[in-house]
Amino acid sequence: MPTTPAATIPAYLPQSAAAAYLHHSPRTLEQWRVTGYGPAFHKVGSRVLYAIADLEIFIAAGRRTSTSDTGRAAGDAA
Repeated sequence: MPTTPAATIPAYLPQSAAAAYLHHSPRTLEQWRVTGYGPAFHKVGSRVLYAIADLEIFIAAGRRTSTSDTGRAAGDAA
């Protein structure tokens, strides 16, 4: 039976793979978890897993249209 792309891509990635996906180090993801920054994550026992969908949301939240774009909507408090 042929495999579909969804069947070959895991829905969740361990920290090391998530860090590679974001082009950061695993240590950076650890620091982000401590400070509350970064993508949402899941704890499964002692393991930390990241949903690919959450990584994509995190990346999309950083989208900017210019170097002067702060990511805030006009009128947002600073």
